[in-house]
Amino acid sequence: QVQLVESGGGLVQAGGSLRLSCVASGRIFSINGMGWYRQAPGNQRELVAAVTSDGRTNYADSVQGRFIISRDDAKNTVSLQMNSLKPEDTAVYYCNADIRRERTYLPVNYWGQGTQVTVSS
Repeated sequence: QVQLVESGGGLVQAGGSLRLSCVASGRIFSINGMGWYRQAPGNQRELVAAVTSDGRTNYADSVQGRFIISRDDAKNTVSLQMNSLKPEDTAVYYCNADIRRERTYLPVNYWGQGTQVTVSS
């Protein structure tokens, strides 16, 4: 089986920083796109940032210039550096990845369990 495990969430004051990390483990041949989503109470889950296998990045307008996504393919990890945090960034953050378990398999989309980020004003 494949698992995505996030870490790094917590409570921070507005203007502060947090770094989220996500490690993919299990039987993995390759990882295509990786990304971070978030869901605040009463809201739909939304894309925060994504990175392709060749390093192209995409950010939500609300985090552009404040958040940085990166990946380390040698360690099967994706990270999200979050700076200048705002109370509206408060949400559960989920890691997401398209993972191919064998060379001949199609990629399958996986989700982590989520990590809470709370930004106080």
